[in-house]
This record gives sequence, C-alpha cells and structure tokens, in this order.
Amino acid sequence: MRCCLSAPLAALSALPSPYDVLRSGTLLVPALLRTAAVRRGGRRHPDSLAAVNLELVTLAEDHAIITWYTGIPGTEDGLGHPLPAVTEGEVVYGTHPARLNRTAAEDRPTAHHYVELTDLEPGQTYYYRARSRGVAATPTPLHLVRGNAVGTSLHGLGSVGGPYSFTAPQPPPGRHLLSIALCNDLHLGETTAGLVAGIPLIRGVSQEPGLAPYPEIMSRAVVEEARRRGADLLLAAGDISAGGAPRDLAEARRILDGFGTHGQDYFVVRGNHDRPRQPGDALHDAFLDGFRDGDGPAYFARDLGGLRIIGLDTYEKDGNGGDAGRLGAEQLSWFRARLKEHGDQPTVVFGHHPLAVRDSVFPMGRGQRLDRRQARTILDAYATAPGVFLHHAGHTHRNKHTVLPQASHVTQQEVSAVKDYPGGFCLLRIHSGGFALNHYKAADAPARAWAERSRRVAGGLWPHHALGRSVTDRNSVTVRDLSGVAGSVTGVVLPRSR
Repeated sequence: MRCCLSAPLAALSALPSPYDVLRSGTLLVPALLRTAAVRRGGRRHPDSLAAVNLELVTLAEDHAIITWYTGIPGTEDGLGHPLPAVTEGEVVYGTHPARLNRTAAEDRPTAHHYVELTDLEPGQTYYYRARSRGVAATPTPLHLVRGNAVGTSLHGLGSVGGPYSFTAPQPPPGRHLLSIALCNDLHLGETTAGLVAGIPLIRGVSQEPGLAPYPEIMSRAVVEEARRRGADLLLAAGDISAGGAPRDLAEARRILDGFGTHGQDYFVVRGNHDRPRQPGDALHDAFLDGFRDGDGPAYFARDLGGLRIIGLDTYEKDGNGGDAGRLGAEQLSWFRARLKEHGDQPTVVFGHHPLAVRDSVFPMGRGQRLDRRQARTILDAYATAPGVFLHHAGHTHRNKHTVLPQASHVTQQEVSAVKDYPGGFCLLRIHSGGFALNHYKAADAPARAWAERSRRVAGGLWPHHALGRSVTDRNSVTVRDLSGVAGSVTGVVLPRSR
C-alpha cells in the first residue's frame, strides 16, 4: 500500500521545499535518537508499572474523555512499545488542584484506559490526575510542536503526574438542531500503517497475527461510536479504500451501511486512494460503482431541511495519487454556481484534500493539499458566500482547526484518519446559535488496542502530527447564527441537486 504521507515523494512536482525538509529534519532526527536511547534502557522489576500516553481527547461543555496506556517497563513488543499491563484505571478531579475530591473509574481492568467525566459545568476550570495501581499517568509528549495533550492550560506540565488542568467550554448558544459525524481515511484493504514510498528506513506497523484487519476494526468501531454519540448523519471524506479495489470498496459500503442508508443517512466522497487504477477508465471505477447516486458524478449537493451539504471530488483527474488534488473544470464551475445560488444558506462542504496545510512537523508538499490556484478560487467564492461555515477535509491524517483568513467565517477542520492512531471521528453539533466540533476516539476494545499499537508510526513520532497540537485543534466552539437549519433529518429522503 502507499500511505498518504508518501504523496510528497510520489512525484517531483509534489516534493516539499528544501526549507521544509531541513526544518523537519532538524526537529525529527534528535527525537528519533532519543527514542532509540529509551529503547536501550534497562529492564525494571516485573511488578513495576508504566502509565503513559495520557491524553485529554474530548472536551465538551458537560463531559471530557481521558485516555492513557499502562505497560510493563523494560519490555517491548518489537516496535519499541512496552507490553500491556492489564490493571484498573481512575481519574481523580476537582475544581482546585489541592482538592481532587471526585473520582471516575473504569468498570474493568485494561491496558488501554478510557475514562469519561460526565458531570462537568460549562466555564468551570478542573484539575485532574489519572492513575493506575497508584501510578500517575504522564502525558503524550508533543514537544516537537510545542503542544499540550492533556489540558487547556500549562498547569502541571513538567511535573510527574500532574495534576493537569482544563476549562470546560460554554456550549454553542441556542437549541441543538442536529449532529453530524465527520470521518475520513478508512483505507479498507491496507495491511501496514505508516509505510512511506521511497523511505525504506521508516518501518510500518502491522496488525498482530490472528487479529482482524485493522481498517475493518477501526471503521466498524467508528460507525458504532458515531451512533452511540447521537450522530444524525455521517460524512466520509475520502480514502475509503487503500487502493480503489472493488472488494475493499464493497466492504467499506457494508460497514458504512451499519450507520444507515447511503445518500440519506450517510454520504461519501472520493479520495486519491479511491481513484481508478487505470487513468480515465470510467468503466472500471469501483468507487462510482459503489457510491454514486444513479449515473451522476462523484460530487453532489443536498438540502437537509435548511442545511446544505456539498460533497466534492478533490481528485477528479488522472494522476498517481501523490500529486495535488484538483477539481475538474465542470465541477469547479458547478461548485461556484451552487455557492452563488444560495450564498446565505447554512452550508457544510466536505472533500478529501484540504484547502491549506499549515504547521506540520513533517514536510508537506503540494501533494498534501488541493491545487493552490483552485484553493484560492474556492476561498474567493467562500468570501462571498456567508452561509458556508465549515469545510471538512481529510488526507493529512491529523486533527487541525484552521480559520481561513481569506474567508474568516469558514472553519477548516482536518480530521485524523479512522484507520489508525488516534483512531476516531469528529462530531459536529449544530445549534441555532453556533456549532461545536469534538473529537472522539473509537471506544471499542480492539480499536483502542490497535490505536495504541499504531502510535508507533514514524518511529513513535506520529502523535506530534496526528493528535493535534492543542485540545482546541480537536475540540472547539464557534458562535454564529444557524437558525435556518430545521433540525433532525433522520429518515428524510433528500432531493438531489446538481
């Protein structure tokens, strides 16, 4: 398979600049050497415990989700990762760092800890410590991006086990109207995560022998979690398959059908991995065979009771998949006309390639985004379409919240891949007075195990890229008037707009 991060290496036109390569090398090489030194460390007493990789994954106005891993120090699984230590886990928390007088505990022992705090008050600051068998968990390090995996303030960072701190946000104003699960990069058919074409020294991570393929585990778990979290609709923004194979796209269709009916409850657009194997071969386009509505193109617009959803095909071209995304001339003209037609209507746009890619620890060439000239054209169109409030993208396999300066009323939300660490989706909650975006990891036990294993991608540096530099890269609230959206659309047959 070819990982999306191989895109800058797949064609000379997509290569990152020498500055980007030098910058990333300066950051990454010392970190890789430190990782190797840790692996050479001595073994510890067999009864000792390491509680690591603490993350504040989800932060909403009334709940938060905290995860960590417990391992056996001095052991490793062949990937430099300690073997699992199955034990209890709990989070103690409170509104003062010296009074952690509330406790949330798991209901069974595990090595992949997932604790939800469900009694939070909007605007309140909390302090917390996660622990297993009395050992305080330490944060996932994000020093390469000067990030913070565990809180919304610096409180506790640099200490051993905290307490760490976060402030629960205010909810979006007004009445809740509907919720939409945003996901991407399922990569059905992939067998090794993190392989980069042209760089053989970077080892990929494969599933443990005897277990189900990880893209299937993760995709099913995300569908289940999205339903459990109350999603009315689901949008899958491309790279549904690893290579466009009919059997993989058919399996993806079966999994997504677990959420509901295609074209009614969930919608799918193409990514570069879903392109036909033979350029221009429309007769053997497995993606269109599996996910097209009738004989139309792979892009579309739907009106969902006042909310407009526009799905873009951002690889409508012949190419090797590693170059920049691009809309065909007809699609671009159609898209601009749709925006002009109802510019004030609340609108969510989703497509595989981002319009812009910023602040990455890894070198990012043109293959990691939409064609720059087309992106400018789209941003110009957004500037005159005040109803557009969200552009959902995948492809980069990271959580990144960006307010687009050319159209400051539009949020671009890059969402990390379903298929591997951190392994989840983003829930868009639309209220009459604004919207919230919250990232959720798949809670299913096999999914949590694979997500932890796959954090070893890129020599263990993958969290610096994928998790999000800050809690607000994966959890945010935006205030704006969305009162034109009618509400829940479950079970409604939606008209087609071309």
